[in-house]
Amino acid sequence: MERVELLIERLLEQYRNNAGTDKLMLTAQLLIAELQKEQRSDDQFAGQKISVFYPAASHFSASALKETVEEAVIPQEKKSTPKVKVPEPELPANQRALFDPLLEIPTLALKQQELNEAIAVKAQSLNDKLKSATTEIAHTLKDGPIKDLRKAIGINDRYLFINELFRGDEIMYERSIKTINGFHIYGEAEFWIKRELKLKLGWKEDSEAVRIFDQLIKRRFS
Repeated sequence: MERVELLIERLLEQYRNNAGTDKLMLTAQLLIAELQKEQRSDDQFAGQKISVFYPAASHFSASALKETVEEAVIPQEKKSTPKVKVPEPELPANQRALFDPLLEIPTLALKQQELNEAIAVKAQSLNDKLKSATTEIAHTLKDGPIKDLRKAIGINDRYLFINELFRGDEIMYERSIKTINGFHIYGEAEFWIKRELKLKLGWKEDSEAVRIFDQLIKRRFS
């Protein structure tokens, strides 16, 4: 049980030192394998070599696997002479990828980031489509035919017409709108407006108020 005890201590030490998840999982797998071995083995196999099941390399980095295995190995007799670690030659990049799948396998954080970006792009595209559809509807309503000038003229336009075109006379404005509403064709309304309003009141054709008024009259008889 000496190996089990040391693996437990190692796992606790890694947890206190905030070790990476791959190291913790690897040590835990070694501990489970050792407990299974102790359950099956007898005292006569205490000095023999054992086989330890290591997790698949695809779940852990090569550096974490190598470090944890070296720490988990328990020598039969403790030696006072410290071990001298001989640096291993660095492998080429194409071979390192075979031992370190994390170089090619994206992390959960990267996957989440990609998912968020994809959702943001779709949401932006949907917003653009909705905005475009709203603009088209507003444009259609703005240029569509109207049945009653009184209901079609908004408060702001009404105030503009009274002050800019009818010299502030609200009664004249109301009578004119009622008269125009009574015509059946655009030609009649246009002739009356030119004779009774534009000439007598001196409307200027380049005026913004006149342009808006004419546009409403055309929509009334379109």
